[in-house]
Amino acid sequence: MTALTPAHPQTTSDDNFRGAAFMALSMAGFVCNDAAIKWISGDLTIFQILFLRGLFTILLVGALAYFRNELFFRPTRREAGLILLRVIGEVAGAFCFLTALFNMPLANAWAIMQAMPLTVTFGAALFLGEKVGWRRYTAVFIGFLGVMVIVRPGMEGFNSYALWAVVAVGLISIRDLATRGLPRTVPSLYITLTTGIGVTLAAGLCLPFTEWHPVEIGHLGYLALATCLLTIGYLFGVMAMRQGEIGFVQPFRYTIVIWSTIVGFLVFGDLPDFWTLVGTAIVVGMGFYTFHRERLLAKRAVRAHRSAQETPRS
Repeated sequence: MTALTPAHPQTTSDDNFRGAAFMALSMAGFVCNDAAIKWISGDLTIFQILFLRGLFTILLVGALAYFRNELFFRPTRREAGLILLRVIGEVAGAFCFLTALFNMPLANAWAIMQAMPLTVTFGAALFLGEKVGWRRYTAVFIGFLGVMVIVRPGMEGFNSYALWAVVAVGLISIRDLATRGLPRTVPSLYITLTTGIGVTLAAGLCLPFTEWHPVEIGHLGYLALATCLLTIGYLFGVMAMRQGEIGFVQPFRYTIVIWSTIVGFLVFGDLPDFWTLVGTAIVVGMGFYTFHRERLLAKRAVRAHRSAQETPRS
């Protein structure tokens, strides 16, 4: 069995800030990818989109990995096990979430998925031995409340398919923890490529059971755009999980609601209502607090280091 042991025992405030930025960029990439896909969702089936976009992703990420001499990376047995575990979590998690999504209200399914920062943070503390203080647990929980204000799921929308979404949370959390367990010597592009291959193969296996719609040049253009955006989401998501402390980085997963609000307004003309603005303000406030808290800790560490250097030796 592949052990989930910490691969990044030493982190700094700069690591945390970079990890938070990577997570925010990842969420932006995923949201913009969804917007590009939404334009053609009425013309192509979901498995067509996943398969064709996956092929483009393999070509793009494979080319980037080749030019960076990372395409033919040879992982160790342990690294290969964690990569495989990550791919299984990604593919199985996506299947479970789509099953829930197709059989229950979108808001309710999405609300369940927002437990991920909580489960990943707890998982990192339990399985990877990462230290997470009560302030960071509180920041994650407050971010969760902010998302709930935006989503406002109705209790009548929860049914037996909600269990599929709960399982998806567990599987995708395993994916992120497996990513965290990989040492930084494993290229992020290589990890991203294996994920793209896994998703594409899974979608390809489902194609014979769905109808194939004609694919036009315009569709390919949107798929190419979605590929670039998805690559940003995947790549920076991997980098975020390998940079900084989990308890600091995970709350910034909630920035997806901010990007969704902005893209929804700019692209689709969706005006956010009062409660959406309130929930967004909570998420933004949580982010500012987390950054402010980390800056204070960094300043204290610098002062303590200077004080230790200035103390005369006896």
